[in-house]
Amino acid sequence: MVNRKELNPDGSPEEAFGARLRSSRESKGWTQDDLALRTGYSGRHISAIETGRKPPTRRFSISVDVAFGLEGSVDTFERQWREIRHGALLEGFPEYVGHEARAAEVRIFEVGVIPGLLQTREYAAAIEAGHVKRGTITAEQAAERVDLLIERQAALSRRPLPPLVIAVLDESCIRRLVGGPGVMDAQLNHLIQFADQSNTSLQVAPFSMGERRPFNRLLHLLTLADRAVVAYVESQTQGYLEREITSVLPLLRAYHQLQTEAPSQAESVAIIGQVRKGSL
Repeated sequence: MVNRKELNPDGSPEEAFGARLRSSRESKGWTQDDLALRTGYSGRHISAIETGRKPPTRRFSISVDVAFGLEGSVDTFERQWREIRHGALLEGFPEYVGHEARAAEVRIFEVGVIPGLLQTREYAAAIEAGHVKRGTITAEQAAERVDLLIERQAALSRRPLPPLVIAVLDESCIRRLVGGPGVMDAQLNHLIQFADQSNTSLQVAPFSMGERRPFNRLLHLLTLADRAVVAYVESQTQGYLEREITSVLPLLRAYHQLQTEAPSQAESVAIIGQVRKGSL
């Protein structure tokens, strides 16, 4: 193709939007003019969005979602537009969410805070309120984050065959008081209910595991429909999605070792119950 501009999804959020738009369009076998007809825009406009020369608008993003049949899903172009506008999410996280929505299995390890897929709305809001108070995000961005979280949870539960969700929580997650005793009690009760579902597994890694705990920060491992596994990790300021099997396989092995070392689900639920009694 003549004068085809190579896209750099890591260059900026707008370029990431454009790269995803081009990839989605080409996967359908559509030209820019084909997509233009389906969205009510010109082929020149599509080209400008794809190459990052023009920022997307909400109206454009919604029209693209309709064209690709993404309405009501968690990884819409409208959601990505909101992230560009508000900067509510860590770099790398929107791409992870797209994979999560289609994963066959989701494995989670977390330290210090209940992981998002297991949070109640009130717990999540309390976490984000802390960020607002410190001035790291705005109240609007906090609301965006909570709304996305609830959408992620709902999207997984709406699937005809929900994914297997396996969670191992460091003991600090259930002992750290967030949002006050009432919010924390409801959150711990929610964990117990989560463990009772047919497609879930929950374990608590107690402090007594010491050096036998292999991870010191958040880790998500997604098994996709084709059985490929991707890993997602975060620093304080950035999320990173790892696909290389040479990097992912050691993490998967360490996660299996963590599950072996941690107490069973029944023992873990009992631990949560004991902590819950002390949260009132």
